[in-house]
Amino acid sequence: MYGVAAYVLWGVVPVYWKLMSAISPIEILAHRVVWGMVALFAIAHVAGARPAVRAAARDRRTLAMMALSGSLLLVNWGTYIAAVSAGRIVDASLGYFINPLVSVGFGTVLLHERLRRLQWLAIALALAGVAIQSWRIGHVPWISLVLAASFGSYGLVRKLARVDSLAGSTLETTMVAPLAIAFLTILAARGGGGLGHASVGMQLLLLSTGVVTAVPLVLFTSAARLLPLSTIGFLQYFTPSGQLILAVALYHEPFARAQWLAFGLIWLGLIVFTIDLVRRTRALSRTGR
Repeated sequence: MYGVAAYVLWGVVPVYWKLMSAISPIEILAHRVVWGMVALFAIAHVAGARPAVRAAARDRRTLAMMALSGSLLLVNWGTYIAAVSAGRIVDASLGYFINPLVSVGFGTVLLHERLRRLQWLAIALALAGVAIQSWRIGHVPWISLVLAASFGSYGLVRKLARVDSLAGSTLETTMVAPLAIAFLTILAARGGGGLGHASVGMQLLLLSTGVVTAVPLVLFTSAARLLPLSTIGFLQYFTPSGQLILAVALYHEPFARAQWLAFGLIWLGLIVFTIDLVRRTRALSRTGR
């Protein structure tokens, strides 16, 4: 449920970024980092997780891994916000369709997670869909590949990090926040930036990026620590499916017949994987494991 909730929220978030199309993507990214850090510290305080945050901050290995995961988030968030602002939500959704393949690859190769027959079938279907979509585009889908690689790597780092979800999310945003604060400070000193200059509604949107960032991120990292990385990989299809529906139905981005075939294969792969997951869960419950 943590994973499903996180991916559904991420699936509808393009609507939020579209509302701020008058603001530059890099400024939105900076606000997202700063207010995300504030929101996460507030959540950690209410949840009584401040000791865990301090303990994690004293561990050098954890600090290094959170600096890495925070950097991967910067790349992923920045690329995604720029893609939405440029009207490339379909390309962004393809990236998140590829991302589960990256997660499954990391899980099987690096973490030695074993896949069952239906899971292999699901991967083959999804891979075929991604291949068709990439061929239809006619060029290397850089936006999609950057999004897939950055978030797949982020999931792997958070899987390996010895820190709970809330403390880790708080620490990783804190590690990269100085860059965002410096950018916003320089922007304000030059008389620019949305805060203090944009409409009241726009300023409220900028300030609320913290909540939009913190809630699904905590849900995701909770799921990442509790589930196999391969399962996390396929749950992620909820996000690009929602993004794709928004791109075509709400923002009228072009979507050809070949794309229906490609995305249909990917959705079929998700259905097959879900069936296998349900069967596996029922079998384990019967054996009491």
